[in-house]
Amino acid sequence: MKDNTRGALFSGVISLLAFTVWTILIQTVDVQAVGPRGSEVGFAAFNVWFHQLTGVHMTLYTVTDWLGLVPIFICICFGILGLIQLIRRKSLLKVDPDIILLGVYYILVIACYLLFEMIPINYRPILIDGFLEASYPSSTTLLVLSVTPTLVFQSRRRARSGAVKTATLIFAAVFSAFMVIGRLIAGVHWVTDIIGSVLLSAGLFSLYLTAVTYTDKRKKYGIQ
Repeated sequence: MKDNTRGALFSGVISLLAFTVWTILIQTVDVQAVGPRGSEVGFAAFNVWFHQLTGVHMTLYTVTDWLGLVPIFICICFGILGLIQLIRRKSLLKVDPDIILLGVYYILVIACYLLFEMIPINYRPILIDGFLEASYPSSTTLLVLSVTPTLVFQSRRRARSGAVKTATLIFAAVFSAFMVIGRLIAGVHWVTDIIGSVLLSAGLFSLYLTAVTYTDKRKKYGIQ
């Protein structure tokens, strides 16, 4: 357990550091006004090349946008689980620690989303309904890659059936791959926006794993 805690913490710190460096580079390397209405973007040559390669596919954008409700539904389900435990056990302290930490983790993910909505790093490569929208990191990608791993993790902890665990893993992998690739080729984000989301979500999820393995260790050894 000790090694798992350190490994998850190390992975989380490295991922978040990589995200921080990536964010700085986006604002300093090959910054050009190549976006709509003269909006600037870093790694301009690479981003424009990839955007021209994929083109814009609004149907795919709409599909992935609606499917973004799936991770929200997952969050709601875990929220209901926590609420049921709270009602039955009549104390927040008696709710499973990993569920409480999951709630804190989801709030942290939402906070990151709101932060980058208020402080735009990049704008989308296309106008949405005639407006420039913040594009970095891709909020849909961030949400999917932050939430679906928790579904797999909680399934492994709580499901008794091996078939359920396997089905959950397959669903999460296929769904996540479809959503990330879909957002990439839909043409509504710069490719660097997607990369930023991957790094940030990996870092945040690793920190959640760190917190859970730490609390598991304390519970195992009866540490209050």
